[in-house]
Order: sequence, then structure tokens, then C-alpha cells
Amino acid sequence: MGDTAENLKITPLNALHKELGARMVPFAGYEMPVQYPAGILTEHKHTRAAAGLFDVSHMGQVRLTGGDPARALEALVPGDLVALDVGKMRYTVFTNDQAGILDDLMVNKRDRDLFVIVNAACKTEDIAHMRAHLKGVEVEYLEDRALLALQGPVAVDVLSRLNSVMPAMSFGMGATLALGKYEAFVTRSGYTGEDGFEISLKADEAEDFARWLLGQPEVKPIGLGARDSLRLEAGLCLYGHDIDTSTSPIEAGLNWTISKRRREDGGFPGAAIVQKQLKDGVMRKRVGIQPEGRAPAREGTEIFNEKNEKIGVITSGGFGPSVDAPVAMGYVAIEYAKPGTPLTLMVRGKALPAKTCTLPFITKRYAK
Repeated sequence: MGDTAENLKITPLNALHKELGARMVPFAGYEMPVQYPAGILTEHKHTRAAAGLFDVSHMGQVRLTGGDPARALEALVPGDLVALDVGKMRYTVFTNDQAGILDDLMVNKRDRDLFVIVNAACKTEDIAHMRAHLKGVEVEYLEDRALLALQGPVAVDVLSRLNSVMPAMSFGMGATLALGKYEAFVTRSGYTGEDGFEISLKADEAEDFARWLLGQPEVKPIGLGARDSLRLEAGLCLYGHDIDTSTSPIEAGLNWTISKRRREDGGFPGAAIVQKQLKDGVMRKRVGIQPEGRAPAREGTEIFNEKNEKIGVITSGGFGPSVDAPVAMGYVAIEYAKPGTPLTLMVRGKALPAKTCTLPFITKRYAK
């Protein structure tokens, strides 16, 4: 059964989105803003130049308490959580026994718990997965929290008006902070390739806080459309598109998320397969793809070699406003993964030239 207006959930900012003139669409079971009147191109460029406000309250926020949550969760992911310092966060993935990716997630280590953020479309399954496997650990779904992302080079200046500690946080740090009259769990993080922050606060305070942010001259509201083009330029995976149960972390180019200890010791679902792929290589790999010309190549576009043999498929593609050119990511047979390899894309029945390239398409500007 598809999403209908009647069964869609809403975030605490739903009324504000509509007041701001957003075009609302179904997304992961929620009614979400895809763009505002300024349009996706303007929203994208504004985020790269100043500060964009994103409503990501549809994501799943989970608190793990009791026992040793880091050691328990580490048995479900290839990331190194035991060695994670308090106040730091780590990107990792849930894997299955075939080393397929069930979801990607952010894990924050706090004094007495782990704060975990999972994708909206997967959160019911993810929470059930954790409850089934994390023995002695309480898995609490934080339904009463909103999540906002403030992204862009001046995000730190905006939030510093509420708390002067902001510039001292490096990318990947998290802390419970006072933001004016609000208490929030704030991480210096995001999924745009820009510096920025994600802010978890009480749902009934979210609209008031968002209005304060939007009252700052540098801040504009940003919808799902620009969120997608920003993360694509940054070479970041979108679950259900670039990564899923048919892809392993190694095929997806996520080797960097697996520490030396986890590579050697394993101890997570599909570990033997991941270890073999690290040792022997993979048959296909996620790569950046640069189409020639101006026509974007969308998800599902087939990729061919010079002999007209199909060698892969695009998993994310569109126009990159920051680079003023089409950009894409996809999987190709490993012998075609080297940057600069010529490819042919079948776009609406026409063969268009392209080449593989390194990711990301833009320079990431995370705060060190």
C-alpha cells in the first residue's frame, strides 16, 4: 500500500513548512518539504554559501542504555565503537550475514549511553533488529524529539549567538548544550559536505527554535531536493539507492569506516565476506561518474563499456549546481573503476559519453 495523505506521518515543523510555501511530498512515510518557493537550485547554492535549515525529524533517534551498549552494538556493525571516545560520533552500517547493508547510521557515545540516528525508511526494522540482538541493553525510541540540521559555512556563526562554545567543537563531536532557552543534544555533523550541526531537541520546542534560526539573516529553509543534490556532490551514499542489502561496505567504498581491529577480529555479521573482499578485492565498486555535456544521468541509467557491454548502473545522478555540471555515482565492474576510464551511458535511448572520476565532486569543508 502506497503513502496517502491520510496515512502519512508529519514532523513537528509540518505547519511551518506549509506556512513557508513548501511543496510537500510523501517521503519515507512522512509528508516532507521537497522545496520552497526559491527553488532547489537557489536552496542548494545558499547552503554552500551561508546556512541552510533542514528538517530531519523523520529520522529515527534511539538511545541505548544499560549494560555495555558500545560493545553490544559493535556485534551488529563493522565500526569500532568500543574505542570511540565519549563526546565523539561514528558513521557505520548494519550488516547481514551476507555482508549486505541493512542501513547506515550515526552513533554518538555519551557519558552513560549511545545516541543513535537511523534512516527514516528503515527505523522500524532497525529498532526491532537492535531489540532482538542487544541483550541487556535498553533500546529507547525517542519519539518526542525533533531533529534539525543547520548546514553551511556560517552555521557556526549563527549558533554561536546562542552558545559561545560552538567554534571549539570539531566535526564529529557531540554534547548536550544550552541553545538560548533550549536544551539540545548538538553534534557538529551533517550530510552535505559542508560544516554544520545536527540539533536534537524536544518536539514541542522545535517550531519555536526553527523560527529563531530562520529569523537570522544567513539562514534559509532547505527541502529534500537540495538535500539530495548536496549529498550527491559530496559523494555520500543514500540508503536504498547507493547502498542496500545487495551491496557490501567494501563494494560501496566504505572501507574507511572499518578500523584495523575490526578488520582483523571480525565479530560482526558478514565479517568473513568483508575480510575476504578486503584481502582479494571485489568484482564491482561504487565510483563517481562525470557525464559529458549538460544532460544528467538519473538513477537506473545503464553503463556500458567501449564494446557496448553492460558493466554497471547509476544509483544516484542529477545536476550538480556547485560544479555546474551533471554528476552521478554508480557501480561498475572493477576493471572499469579507475578514474578517467571512458564509459557510455544510455540516457533516454541515447548513448552519452562519460568517464569515471574520484569522489567527492566538491571539496568537503568540515571543521577540523
